Amino acid sequence: MMTFRLNKSILSAAVIAACSIPAYNANAGGTINFGDDQSISIGFGARGSFTGSNAPNSDGTSNTNNFSLDSARIYLSGSLNQYIKGMLNTEKDIAGKPSQVIDGNVQLAVLPEVTIWAGRFLSPSDRANMAGPYYSLGGGYWSGIASRYGFNGGYIGRDDGVAVVGTALDGVVNYSIGAFEGNTEFKLDNFAAGVRKGSDDLMYAGRVQLDFWDKEPGYYGTGNYLGGKDILAVGIAGRQQGGGAVSTTATGDYSSYSIDFLLEKKDVGPGAISLEAAYYDYDTGGVFLGEQGKAYSAGAGYIFNDKVGWGQFQPYVRFQKFQPDSGIDDKRTDLGSAYIIDGYNAQLSGYYSHEEKTASKDINAINVAMQFQF
Repeated sequence: MMTFRLNKSILSAAVIAACSIPAYNANAGGTINFGDDQSISIGFGARGSFTGSNAPNSDGTSNTNNFSLDSARIYLSGSLNQYIKGMLNTEKDIAGKPSQVIDGNVQLAVLPEVTIWAGRFLSPSDRANMAGPYYSLGGGYWSGIASRYGFNGGYIGRDDGVAVVGTALDGVVNYSIGAFEGNTEFKLDNFAAGVRKGSDDLMYAGRVQLDFWDKEPGYYGTGNYLGGKDILAVGIAGRQQGGGAVSTTATGDYSSYSIDFLLEKKDVGPGAISLEAAYYDYDTGGVFLGEQGKAYSAGAGYIFNDKVGWGQFQPYVRFQKFQPDSGIDDKRTDLGSAYIIDGYNAQLSGYYSHEEKTASKDINAINVAMQFQF
């Protein structure tokens, strides 16, 4: 009992000390060590933007001009020893609450190349979803049209479950496979009395990736290396849940499959070039035709080696298209540039977007965004 109290006191002191570190010294996560392979880290991230578009505002008579705090996260991670580690990350709640947990998990290193993740985290999926808004080309939530895993995989793609994450062939092969609760917008758990309910089948998800050039360590991925690596990678992901698509009148099985590609090459002229593409297939057993169909995405960027002022310019273009079986297609093109001050810790971006939906008015928008992590 005395040992537990002592360790708890040390941990509490570490948390207090970490919270007292000035943001400019934390550098996207200040770490306190309090023993061999024992530590705790804390960090903070935020993304904000302004959008001016021809979309009608709430009164339906004029254009829309909005400032938005797109994301605000607190990062906590810890290491108990070389075999047991964990993380706890929060995100501002879209319903207006201060925040909610998006990651809460423990990672058990059973072998040097094999780790078991258990708790709440991103289930295996495509590169865009694994990288998220903070680590993608140009940043932001641009994956919402083609990469639609938020619709079957929990809040911001997270879900409760367990997965085996590992590498093989000296890091050439990265794989992850797991079983998850499958909390979705499709599968409603609290129907009124007398209304149908779906099955309680688990959702199974997996991903295999091949890295032909530089290796990519870690489970949570990066969408772009900002000229830091030579990458040639192909990934295949899939997920399936029996009875995972449930409406008030029908039940269908949910499944999705994707293949994604990333090429980045340093020293191409005065900078580095990046090319990416992905294809998706979604199936809800015919229950939700608006979320069943095929999708495509592609992006290209070029980051200049030389700095201009504080940072480097990275112009980019990206394209997404979703073709649901409902016939209401959604297509969007973005053209702009990021200004990279400190990797993914400090970025600014500005871009023009054009979105087309079947039988709807085309939306043109100018977007300015900033991202900081401490």
